[in-house]
Formats: sequence, C-alpha cells, structure tokens
Amino acid sequence: MNDQLYEEAQSFIRQFYIEKGKQGLEQRLAQVREQIETSGTYDHTYEELGYGAKVAWRNSNRCIGRLFWDSLQVFDQRHVDKEEDIYDVLLQHIDYATNGGKIRSTISIFKPKRHQEEIRLWNHQLVRYAGYESPDGILGDPASVEFTKRCMELGWKGKGTAFDVLPLVIQIDGQTPKWFPVPEESVLEVPLRHPEFEWFQELEIKWYAVPFISDMRLEIGGLHYAAAPFNGWYMGTEIGARNLADDFRYDLLPTIGEAMGLDTKRNASLWKDRALVELNQAVLYSYKADQVSIVDHHTAAQQFHVFERKEKEAGRDATGDWTWLIPPVSPASTGIFHSSYENRMDTPNYFYQQPPYEKNPSAK
Repeated sequence: MNDQLYEEAQSFIRQFYIEKGKQGLEQRLAQVREQIETSGTYDHTYEELGYGAKVAWRNSNRCIGRLFWDSLQVFDQRHVDKEEDIYDVLLQHIDYATNGGKIRSTISIFKPKRHQEEIRLWNHQLVRYAGYESPDGILGDPASVEFTKRCMELGWKGKGTAFDVLPLVIQIDGQTPKWFPVPEESVLEVPLRHPEFEWFQELEIKWYAVPFISDMRLEIGGLHYAAAPFNGWYMGTEIGARNLADDFRYDLLPTIGEAMGLDTKRNASLWKDRALVELNQAVLYSYKADQVSIVDHHTAAQQFHVFERKEKEAGRDATGDWTWLIPPVSPASTGIFHSSYENRMDTPNYFYQQPPYEKNPSAK
C-alpha cells in the first residue's frame, strides 16, 4: 500500500470530519484505506472536494482576499475527459464567474493526476492578452510572449493588437495539445477612463474583468489536481500597479506621466508615484462605473484583518507571505505592513507548476 498517500489522506479526512462536525470518520478512513490498498489511490467525495478547494484558498499565503474563502463555488468536473468537453466546461466557468460583472468566486476541478493520466491547461489565465515580439519591441503583454509563440506554432493567429485574447490550450495525458478560441462574447473587458483627465480615454487602454488562474495545482489529501482553474475578483493594484505599470509588462507610467505634463526626467519629481496613483484611480473608477466587481487595496487590507480575526476565533493562525500580502501602492498605510506572519505552507493548498510547453518536445 502507498503509506505516504494514506497518511496524507488520513490527515485531510480527519481535518474535514472534525472541522465539519461529521459522524462516521473511522468508516470513511477504512474505506479510503481499502481503496488505496486495492487501486493505489482513492477518490474524494464531492463534499470532501468542495471543502478541500475552499480550505486551499484559506491556506493560500499570498492571497489578501481570503475573507471570502467559504463562498467559493465548486464545480466537480472530474467526469469530463475530452478536449472539446473540457473547452465547453471552461466557457461555462467563464460565463458563470463573470456574471455580467457581479463576479462570483468559482473553481472547476478536473480529474486528478494518476500515473501518466493528467489534464493540463497551458494557459496561465483563462483570459489573458497575447504578446508579440517585433523589431520595434513587444506589442501586447510581454509576460505572454513565450506562450503566444506556442499558440502560433499550434496554428492560432491573433489580430496583432495590444489586447488580443489568447486561445485556450488543453492537453490530455501528454498528447498533442489542442487550442480553442475564447469567444468575444465570453470576455468582459473594461475600457479605462479617468474621472478628471479626459485625455486618458484616448490612450485606449483596457483590461479584462476576471482573473481566472488556470496553471496552479490543487493538492487535497495527497491527490494532485493539475487542472483546477479558479477565480476571485481583482484588487485594483493588480492591474494598475502591476499588469499595466511594471516596466516588464505594459510599462504605461512614462506615457501617463508625459500626458500629465510631469517632469519624467528626474526621479525626485516623483512622477512615477503621481502617474501610478492616477492609473490606479482610472482602474477603480472604470470598473466601478461599469459595475464590475473590484476592491481597492485599503479595503482589501481591512478585509484581511477581519479574516485574521475570524481565524483566531476558530482556533487557527492566519499564515501569510508578507511580501505578497502588502499592496504594491502605499503599503505602509495598511495594517498588514506593520504585521508579521508565519509563511507556512499548509495543505490543502494551491501550488505552482512548470508550464507543460517548457518540457513538451511536441510543442517545440
């Protein structure tokens, strides 16, 4: 018998039964043990799967939005095993979670990895913009350049704009991956404008409404779900201080600073700080004007402290990676900046995985 798997399964099952106040723990452990002895693995019940996915969010050290962990909508898609059907399910996830802008935290969980059987989604996010290399630099999102190349090698062709939505790439059991387009009507995007600067809209900047993370591995009780895309909603700084502002991403601060008439030649003029604030103001203003769920970093920090208090009341200590929890704008103005956390990785949890195309010869 796989003793390590049983130990991990037993730890999770015990936690589940104790925390939920359920009866029948010993019978369930006996059932799991028998499954592992006869087949080398076991299956989660739907209730265990849903609980595990929620607790994985609760344990996510880098997430500031964990207050809402128990509201996660869990879709069990373990029965779906064909590329076309997986594609349909992913579109359903996108539509359900987007919800016309009233975003619902959602996860779709496909069958776990077993031996050589594995479902992988090549995308970092279900909705993300392409990045194209050219002699004049990169058009679009520099973070997507490598994946964009892979998509083009598979036969996809974008429009060649700075905001082309990449296709969904699905791979089953190490076979040749298949790509599928994301329909325009499935992608809610927010054109950015500013409450005071009329010229801002002329920059034609936009961003998508929902961050669907699709390349992380969900681990529950020793089982590894390599395909388990999930989403919450954006904290404004993720867009305004990282995706659009980082010099290795869209690098828009110089453009905005110059449009504001700031002295961009001297760091001491603090032009970057002023441009950064106005870019983040535009993000929050635009999403709220379009009635798309978003949270500012000050409110998110306050919500995190509520989460900490609730965890303490439940007899648990909130773990955290401080370097990720502090927001990238005005971190010292939040209570998180003045706090410390144990950066301990409890399970269930979500873990990073190597992109499949980096180790798949057929994709090169």
